[in-house]
Amino acid sequence: MTDAENPVIPAGTASRGKEFSRAADAALVLAGGEVFWGRGAGAVGRAVGEVCFNTSITGYQEIITDPSYAGQIITFTFPHIGNVGTNAEDLETATPAVRGCVLRTDITEASNWRSSGQQGGHLDAWLKSMNLVAVTGVDTRRLTRLIRDSGAPTGVIVHAQGGNGAIDVEALRAEAEAWPGLEGMDLARDVTCRQTYAWDETEWALDVGTGKQENPKFHVVAVDYGAKRNILRCLASAGCRVTVVPAAASADDILGHSPDGVFLSNGPGDPAATGEYAVPAIRGVLEAGLPVFGICLGHQILALALGCKTHKMHMGHRGANQPVKDLDTGKVEITSQNHGFVVDRESLPKGVVETHASLFDGSLEGLAIEGRPVFSVQYHPEASPGPQDSHYLFERFVGLMEGAS
Repeated sequence: MTDAENPVIPAGTASRGKEFSRAADAALVLAGGEVFWGRGAGAVGRAVGEVCFNTSITGYQEIITDPSYAGQIITFTFPHIGNVGTNAEDLETATPAVRGCVLRTDITEASNWRSSGQQGGHLDAWLKSMNLVAVTGVDTRRLTRLIRDSGAPTGVIVHAQGGNGAIDVEALRAEAEAWPGLEGMDLARDVTCRQTYAWDETEWALDVGTGKQENPKFHVVAVDYGAKRNILRCLASAGCRVTVVPAAASADDILGHSPDGVFLSNGPGDPAATGEYAVPAIRGVLEAGLPVFGICLGHQILALALGCKTHKMHMGHRGANQPVKDLDTGKVEITSQNHGFVVDRESLPKGVVETHASLFDGSLEGLAIEGRPVFSVQYHPEASPGPQDSHYLFERFVGLMEGAS
């Protein structure tokens, strides 16, 4: 599709879009007035959220089901999304929290042996089953440049029956403009588990599928701010019996399970907002002297509990090709990331040290407490883009529990 067929209508001229969009039944309308016309996929409907982009070329099902995308509309920079279909094994959560997806090309027929089973098959059918709206045929390069240059905008994604006559651009622009944005928004409460449960499923293996942890060495309480299933699998594979507790669990709730260590999971939203109730709980755990390991939002909330500050990034880090340097060893890891907030390096208090740094923009990617069994990273070691560059972090956590026992 050419730019003439799929234009971006600039702010203040959205009404001109009708002459270009006679065949369009879907669009992405930004708060600034830009309109990206396209063809609808997935569910009919609309959703509002922050528009971001992800540079990964594989793993789209895991990305779409990552709870950390709550409140966001994902633009995939890789054009061929849907080629390997979907399956029941690659879900990171049962109910996706993402608001919608923007794709460059139409979703093709699935071509992969794993695309089978009850939830397997065509991505379009899977999106419908999950009630997720998508728009295809969008110039995602242009949209990505807009996000890169101006920051992540608010937008409304719409898939309308009956074509462009059912798409009221001005009303959608006003809806996008009125949305408050992720800053100050606590979304962990929306995606966390509702009650405590046990997890013993281990990592997936070819010709085997997932396994079961039957001989755990340690008991870990995982605080669920929006935990991905594969993180829990990695903990189980590392020799842990895992008890998952809701995001609002208190220190007494956590310690009442008599854990050998505490894990702080990934999740969506503003860490400062979630920290209103999470920080006191983490401080209580730290006072108990237990080993603690945090990932992504868990890393940020741990930092807040230690007296650090966080802030929203210009466009965030989202992709599977992010180089990070381990400052202790000098080794570089290729990491998977998904975050829009970051810990301020200048706010690290005495005794808290930076352990990892991004080689993209220099931002802080990990921290630890000197002389204490407490550490965290901003990226996702379970996502295996390296493919196993960062799996040592789970081994490090187990080693800290061994040293404390």
